[in-house]
Amino acid sequence: MVVSQRDLKSYIWMALLLLVLATNFALYRTPLTEVFLSEETKGVILGSLFDLAIVTPLLIIAIDRKNKFTIKRFIMLMAGGLIFAKLLIPAQHLAPFVGFSYVGFAIEGFIILFELSLIGFLFFLMPAVIRDVRTYDEGLLFAFPKAVQKRVSKHRIVQMIISDLLMFYYAFASWKRPVPVAPNTFTLHKKSSLLAFQIMLIHAIVIETLGIHWWLHEKSMVISIILLILNIYSVVFFLGDIQAVRLNPVRLKEQKLYLSLGLVKQMELSLDDIKSITTDQEELKKKLNAKTTIEFVARDFEEVHPHMILELKKPCTASLLIGFKKQYSRVAIRLDDPIAFKQALQQHLINE
Repeated sequence: MVVSQRDLKSYIWMALLLLVLATNFALYRTPLTEVFLSEETKGVILGSLFDLAIVTPLLIIAIDRKNKFTIKRFIMLMAGGLIFAKLLIPAQHLAPFVGFSYVGFAIEGFIILFELSLIGFLFFLMPAVIRDVRTYDEGLLFAFPKAVQKRVSKHRIVQMIISDLLMFYYAFASWKRPVPVAPNTFTLHKKSSLLAFQIMLIHAIVIETLGIHWWLHEKSMVISIILLILNIYSVVFFLGDIQAVRLNPVRLKEQKLYLSLGLVKQMELSLDDIKSITTDQEELKKKLNAKTTIEFVARDFEEVHPHMILELKKPCTASLLIGFKKQYSRVAIRLDDPIAFKQALQQHLINE
């Protein structure tokens, strides 16, 4: 009942947001413009600026319950609303208030410059970051983000750059590295079709690029170039993901459990956080579809199910694509040797 009430509130906020945007669009970009803006317009323009710079950001924040309200986020949304107002409201009507829209551009410009400075700072400190990575006794997927956060920042743009740097490293610079084979190391992809599926996708993208790019180039050069860049990026991502899966098996080490499914998701758990291990299939089905469950299950051509679910004492953070973070209270895992993994995990829990 609580979940349905929250969803209802989100739908109400979304309906109000669409109403605000549709009303302002109808006011300035439809035949209604001549009716409502024929004489005095200052009051109407001020009302629209208030809608787009204040009301709209508050409604967006109310809809997106996952992210908490922050002054920084509100200011960014307000700046975006002011920029949108300049694009929406005809110049002759906006002229007395044009300074407001330039405030939006100034704020967005400052944010962009700040993020560019973070990127420059990251590359300036990259030698120190690499030295720090070598001191960590963890896989690169876990050590590199920690080293960057320690030296630079946890800012979202930095997390996105970290994700891309890892992708390029695994795609081009990791092919000579041997696959880790050590005690308490467990693979989750060898008995699946995950790598074969990704290779198939690479072939499909290459064929599509060769077949469609030149034809589309004659129709629209801009679209063809954008599509080519996206296809190249996709191929690099799948190449990097293949290597990241191969070189980062599940690992138990020093009261820590390191879980990863290539570049897509990673999670570091302390054994203190594990409450119980569920292997009963009926219980697995009940817990699997919950929003609070993260799956480390290699994709296959047929439907597969996890071998076990780890119930956590408290929600723990997982790293997802392009630096996104999310908390989960259950972890579903499918391994090539689930019996050996369960025995090793239970032994570590007992020793703890």
